[in-house]
Amino acid sequence: MELTEAQFHRYARHLILEEVGEEGQARLLAARVLVVGAGGLGSPLLLYLAAAGVGTLGIVDHDRVDLTNLQRQIVHATPRIGMAKVESAREAVAAVNPEIRLETHGVEVTAANAAALIGGYDLVADGSDNFRTRYLLTEACLAAQKPLVAAALAPFDGQISTFKPYLGAGHPCYRCLFREPPPADLVPRCETAGILGAVAGVMGTLQAVEVLKELLGIGESLDGTLLMYDALRAAFHRVAVPKDPDCPSCGGSTSLSLAGRGSG
Repeated sequence: MELTEAQFHRYARHLILEEVGEEGQARLLAARVLVVGAGGLGSPLLLYLAAAGVGTLGIVDHDRVDLTNLQRQIVHATPRIGMAKVESAREAVAAVNPEIRLETHGVEVTAANAAALIGGYDLVADGSDNFRTRYLLTEACLAAQKPLVAAALAPFDGQISTFKPYLGAGHPCYRCLFREPPPADLVPRCETAGILGAVAGVMGTLQAVEVLKELLGIGESLDGTLLMYDALRAAFHRVAVPKDPDCPSCGGSTSLSLAGRGSG
């Protein structure tokens, strides 16, 4: 793919990076990424992927923009309250980079549609707000051999990892971390627990970085590592995640007490 003159200007700061260059930028322009959730995580994720020139972004969300979303879901705006989130996101993405193709899926992820939703994409970024969706995406990405970059939020904390269990030994899946969903009363949703809005921005931006690294094949992947962020202590902590041979999904389970809530 040859870049146009306008693209040389738009992506100039990428092109001068030895790790990206023209070849890497062309790879981004040809890439197809599915973002699940247009909430606190999906908002910065979509904006940064669009700005970076990821050519096709699919977005899955069945919700509508609410006034309470705007404290952290920066892809939406006050005039678009009541609009379907996928359409609101389309407007925001077009304003950032009109070259990007946005494919909207205004549905919930279910066992019946998960495989079809992810089938046309190179990579899936999970910014969902519920464990049911996380486990569905885990199974679907494993079956389709697609990388899964997943993040989650708590009121002042976040966590992120990349999962590529189809690569075999040393490559865990989400169920290697959390075999079963925790009790609902232990992981309250943000409407009851609250959330510091900017924490969603930190984690969604980290997700965008990890997605771009996977697409470009640069840096050290978070595959096999859980990265945790504590906003109140301004601290990051890395935990190695082994593949467990007893995992019910990938044959590969460890159990950690932290299980972030969702996209906010």
